[in-house]
Amino acid sequence: MKKYLITSPEHYTQEAKSFEAILRKTLSEHTPEYAVYRDKQNPEYKELAKVFVRVCREFSGICCLLHSDAALACRLGADGVHLTSTQFEKVAHAKQSGLFVIVSTHTEEEIAHAIDAGADAITFSPIFPSPDKGEPKGAEALCGVVANTPIKVFALGGIVEPWHVEAIEQSGAYGFASIRYFVD
Repeated sequence: MKKYLITSPEHYTQEAKSFEAILRKTLSEHTPEYAVYRDKQNPEYKELAKVFVRVCREFSGICCLLHSDAALACRLGADGVHLTSTQFEKVAHAKQSGLFVIVSTHTEEEIAHAIDAGADAITFSPIFPSPDKGEPKGAEALCGVVANTPIKVFALGGIVEPWHVEAIEQSGAYGFASIRYFVD
């Protein structure tokens, strides 16, 4: 099962040197196969995105993604983009640009939109209780999504304990995505 690291400013900071050190340490210790730089409020997003891509390139086997901005992902040489559940119309352009595309989904309707748009993978969330993310769907709902979805499914939301990862693995999901699981 694949591991997908999602950054957040509260754990990675918005200062370049600290961000770089924390990211390098996290990638070394947890060896995720996927990583996305996500910081919705940073006015210096582009600068830290450069640092993020550079550091990811130091590690073999990491699919390096940027959040929401396919054009920036292309300019910086990232492998892909993680789009939100309101960005379905951007999937085709990202794919035409040669990017791997993950789309956030929370409902079966959103999953269908992501598939129809041509996404390579989805995150489905929240699986377990997660701050400010709504009612958790649970591992049983995840099993149904995995069984009926022809593209890669990453479970997301509230994944902080080893037993969460075990439940996701039993669902047959391609992988799990998390912020807090990868925080020491």
